[in-house]
Amino acid sequence: MTNLISNVQERFKMTSSAAGLFLFKLLSGVIMGLTLALIAQEIIRYGMISFVLVIVVVAACLLKVAKSWTWTHILIFDLICVLLGLLLHMYILIAPTA
Repeated sequence: MTNLISNVQERFKMTSSAAGLFLFKLLSGVIMGLTLALIAQEIIRYGMISFVLVIVVVAACLLKVAKSWTWTHILIFDLICVLLGLLLHMYILIAPTA
């Protein structure tokens, strides 16, 4: 009976960790998709359906690419994305107005 309880606890721990990692990957993909969709919407001026489609496609592509990534890989990816965003923000602030 003790073996059964410890087995259930171990499976619950593994499942909750995997679910948390999946949700973190999904959140990263949605934020990245939202960013790219906003940039593309400012450039192209497309409608709401295309806006949502870009978010879904980018999130799905990130989930596909990051299938085998661990917590460390996804955190490093998010850090690189934040640094690139800060670099873009700095460029926008410094660039002369045209």
